[in-house]
Amino acid sequence: MEDQKHRILMVSDFFYPNFGGVENHIYLLSQCLLKLGHKVVVATHAYGNRSGVRYMTGGLKVYYIPWRPFLMQNTLPTFYGTLSIIRTILVREKISLVHGHQAFSTLCHEALMHARTMGYKAVFTDHSLYGFADVGSIHMNKVLQFTLADVSQAICVSHTSKENTVLRSGLPPERVFVIPNAVDTAMFKPAPKPLDRNEIIIVVISRLVYRKGADLLVEVIPEVCRIYPNVRFIVGGDGPKRVRLEEMREKHSLQDRVEMLGAVPHAQVQSVLISGHIFLNSSLTEAFCIAILEAASCGLLTVSTRVGGVPEVLPDDMIVLAEPDPVDMVLAIRKAISILPKIDPQVMHGRMKKLYNWHDVAKRTEIVYDRALKCSNQNLIERLSRYLSCGAWAGKLFALVMIIDYLLWHLLRLWKVSLSIISDFTGFPHDLVLYTLLIFMCLLYQPTKDIDEVPDFILPKNHDGKGAHGS
Repeated sequence: MEDQKHRILMVSDFFYPNFGGVENHIYLLSQCLLKLGHKVVVATHAYGNRSGVRYMTGGLKVYYIPWRPFLMQNTLPTFYGTLSIIRTILVREKISLVHGHQAFSTLCHEALMHARTMGYKAVFTDHSLYGFADVGSIHMNKVLQFTLADVSQAICVSHTSKENTVLRSGLPPERVFVIPNAVDTAMFKPAPKPLDRNEIIIVVISRLVYRKGADLLVEVIPEVCRIYPNVRFIVGGDGPKRVRLEEMREKHSLQDRVEMLGAVPHAQVQSVLISGHIFLNSSLTEAFCIAILEAASCGLLTVSTRVGGVPEVLPDDMIVLAEPDPVDMVLAIRKAISILPKIDPQVMHGRMKKLYNWHDVAKRTEIVYDRALKCSNQNLIERLSRYLSCGAWAGKLFALVMIIDYLLWHLLRLWKVSLSIISDFTGFPHDLVLYTLLIFMCLLYQPTKDIDEVPDFILPKNHDGKGAHGS
């Protein structure tokens, strides 16, 4: 089994051309799995006019399903609307295992549900931390419990994330593996020459939202600028909290010391990072934080809030941690400035090469795939018992959802087999039940017509970087 090559379907609402930690994780992991000899296909929703089948570097095949995002890059939950198109992809690509990413992805949850209904092994990777008290978290935790009730294995990006996922989903800890993110050290290199330390530049690259601690920056930046006249900030990123930062800059007359870059394309992140000495992360919750790895690989000393899995990311001499409090963060920045002369960017980059590697992540993920495929197959009755254990009322609802999905799948199989016969039928069906069934199955079948079948091919190994973002 260890030598077997898998055919993997990666599924998430979050993928290129959108940029973020989950998007990078899926793309880079897929590239390394391709190099190990596996077949990898990605399924995500359409982005603008990017719909249908596209190819990326290394022959990575991407299905941009003609489903439009509904909220925060997520598709509208339909439960069964994606059944036909997911089945088409699974059968056409001869998939052996489905790997879903991100608990907030609607497409991920639906694809894993359909995959398990059809008997495919499923693996889920959780990239985020969620609470237990607010209404949104309670809802997401129940959805996660439904999805993970029947997955073969689960992966988390940190030990803190594993504890969080086990508590939220009730999944046995022995079925959850910890595989951290990594960084492309060939892309994130330090500046060729050391920067002048007469002016200290602190870099912030983050989505400017509440969860990323943008409100903390509003209080921290003016205080640091007051204490250190030679400190300048570069803030990259966009979001609803950008207005507050702009107001802060105007209020304290810091236009010449706080540079707002707006959204920074991932290809330009390295050029922004190497212009600074210190990287500042103010997140209020974080399962891992790839941005910290990218900054450290570029030789920047990191100052970060002590939240989630952040303390697990870097050794103590490469990061200064602080509580998510403005006063404590200012103290941490002062400490970082004091130890800055001891930091050698080239040495830090060399250490990052040894600590984090996407090929290592791919090999560890490969082991999880092998274990998932060794899991025994279960019939519908055995699987329903797992859903019924999810709660007095929720369990019955989950079981009902899966029973309907199972019936629709069998109806869809009959429909596909008889499709040519039905298409030749010109008479009006007098049986109202049959007529209604045909209309319903046509609605399920319709989206797959927008995905043309494209033959597989492998791009040359030295294909230029432009192919990494599709055509």
